[in-house]
Amino acid sequence: MSNQLNFTRIHCTALPYLPALLQRWLPQGKQAGKEYVVRNPMRADKQPGSFKVNIRNGRWADFATGDKGGDIISLTAYLFHLSQFEAARQLAQMLGGSND
Repeated sequence: MSNQLNFTRIHCTALPYLPALLQRWLPQGKQAGKEYVVRNPMRADKQPGSFKVNIRNGRWADFATGDKGGDIISLTAYLFHLSQFEAARQLAQMLGGSND
């Protein structure tokens, strides 16, 4: 297995699948325009609104805590307690695409 991953290629490959991934990972959320709005599963979030994922570009943020990221890989790492490398590798495997 290669120690090199093409993060941009993995992000671009995953982007069209982001709405489906969000439904799978965060099923209690809903799409509102270009954003997926959901309670943050990483904390005792009482209501949706502060945790949002832009389904067009993959950027995400929890506006209550300041946690944020610029792509699907960082979201995967955040939600599943993975390193960026491991998150990219798992996304590439999940989507069946090349990870180089």
